[in-house]
Amino acid sequence: MALDLPYEWRARDYQAPLFKYMFEGGLERKRGCCVWHRRGGKDSCCLQLSSVSSQMRVGTIWHMLPTLKQGRRVIWDGIDREGRRMIDQAFPKEMRDLSSPINNSDMQIRFRNGSIYQVVGSDNYDSLIGANPIGVIFSEWAVADPKAWDYIRPILAENDGWALFIYTPRGKNHGKKLHDMAQGNPRWFSSLLTVEDTFRPDGTHVITPKIITEEREDGMSEEKILQEYFCSFEAGMEGAFYTNELNLAHEEGRVGDFPHDPCKQVQTWWDIGFRDATAITFTQRGDDGKPIVIDYLEARNKALDEWIRDVRSLPYDYEDHNGPFDLENTDWTTGKTRREFALGLNFAFEIVSKLSVQDGIEATRAIIRVARFNEPKVGRLLDGLYSYRREYDDRTQLFRDKPFHDWASHPADSVRYLSVGWTDYGRGYKISTIDMHKVKPAVAGKAKARQRQSVADMYPWLIDGTIK
Repeated sequence: MALDLPYEWRARDYQAPLFKYMFEGGLERKRGCCVWHRRGGKDSCCLQLSSVSSQMRVGTIWHMLPTLKQGRRVIWDGIDREGRRMIDQAFPKEMRDLSSPINNSDMQIRFRNGSIYQVVGSDNYDSLIGANPIGVIFSEWAVADPKAWDYIRPILAENDGWALFIYTPRGKNHGKKLHDMAQGNPRWFSSLLTVEDTFRPDGTHVITPKIITEEREDGMSEEKILQEYFCSFEAGMEGAFYTNELNLAHEEGRVGDFPHDPCKQVQTWWDIGFRDATAITFTQRGDDGKPIVIDYLEARNKALDEWIRDVRSLPYDYEDHNGPFDLENTDWTTGKTRREFALGLNFAFEIVSKLSVQDGIEATRAIIRVARFNEPKVGRLLDGLYSYRREYDDRTQLFRDKPFHDWASHPADSVRYLSVGWTDYGRGYKISTIDMHKVKPAVAGKAKARQRQSVADMYPWLIDGTIK
C-alpha cells in the first residue's frame, strides 16, 4: 500500500531548511550541525528524516545518544506530546518488515525494503565495529564522546553516508568547535535556533516568554536560561568542575601553540585503563617552572606493552613516567604488578600519591590556572576537562560531589595525576611526597571557606597559585 512520509507529520517552518538540504540532490555525503534550543524538536525532527532516508536508500541508520541507556529512555521509550510512542509515530507498521519483529534488546527496527533503524550509544562506539551505517544522528553531541565521530567518519566517507549533529550548547567544548567549523564550511548545513526563532504553525512561539519566566521563577539561573533557550556557548556545562579555570586560560593566552621544545625533557602522566581507555598527558617544564602540556594520547583496548612501545616511538627525551597507585595492583595473568611488568621492559614508573578525588580536583584547578596547553595536539584533553562534571541525582535534583564517569573522566584523571605529582622545581618540593591530610588541621577552623578555596589558596607554602 502507498504510504506518505513523513507519516502524519509536517515540518515546521524552522525545520524545513534541514529537510530541504538533506533531500535535495540525494543523500550523498551530507553533513549537518543543528544547535537548537531545549524542546525545539531536534530528535523528533530527525526521526522523521530517518523514516524518509530509510526508504530512499537501503542501509542502516543509527540514532546515537551519549549513552545506550539514555537512548532507550529518550528515543526508544520516548512519548510525544500527543501521547504516542515516538518510534511508532515515525515508523508505522506499514513500513516495517513484519516477519522480523522489533528487537527491543538491540533497539532495532527492520523495514520492508531491507533498511534498518537502530538506537545506539556513543559510550560504546567501538563495540559497533564491523557495522556499515549509511546515516548517523549524533544526538546531544555536546555531551557525547567526540571520538565516536572519529571512528564513524571514515565509514560514511567511504559509503557516501550522511551525518547530523543535533544538540544544545554545553560550554566551549567540542560542541562549540563543531558549530564554528560548520558555520564556515560550505559543505555543511549549519543552523543555530533560539526560542526567538522557532514558531508553531499557528504563529505562536514553541517556547513562550511565559515559559521562560516560569523557569526563572522556579530557580533556573540566568546562565542556564541563556544556554538552554538562547543557545549560548558562554555558559559552562552545568556541574562542570573546571569551566572558570579553562576560560581564564583562554583569556590569558595560555591555550594556543606551545609545541614540544627538543632542548627540554618530557614528563608523562598516565591514567591506566584496565578495562577502559588509557590516557597519557605529556608535559615539559617551562622556564618559569610551570607545566606546558604539549601532547596527549588516548585509546581503548591496548595492552601496557603496546603503550610503552608507542610512547618510546615518539621523538621525546623523557625525564620520568608517572602513574596512579593502581600500578601496584597485581595482574593475575602475569603474577606481577603492572609497575613490575613495565620495569621488566626497562620502563620505570613513578607512583603519584593517592589523594582523595576532591583533593585532586582542587590541585587540578590550581594547575590549570598556571599551565599552558598546546591546543593543536591536546584538543581532546581540553574537551574532556570542559566536560568533566559532577554526578546528578535525579531524585533530589542536585549535583553530588562525586564526578560523573564517562569519556571525559580519562583526560581529567590524567591531568589530575599531573596536578598531584607536579614538581615545584624552584623550591624542590614535590606534591606527591606531601601527605596533604596532615596539613588539613591547619585550616580546620575554615571549613566553610575551604569549600570555595583551591589547594593553592589553602596551602600557599605548597603551591602558591603561581608556581614560581
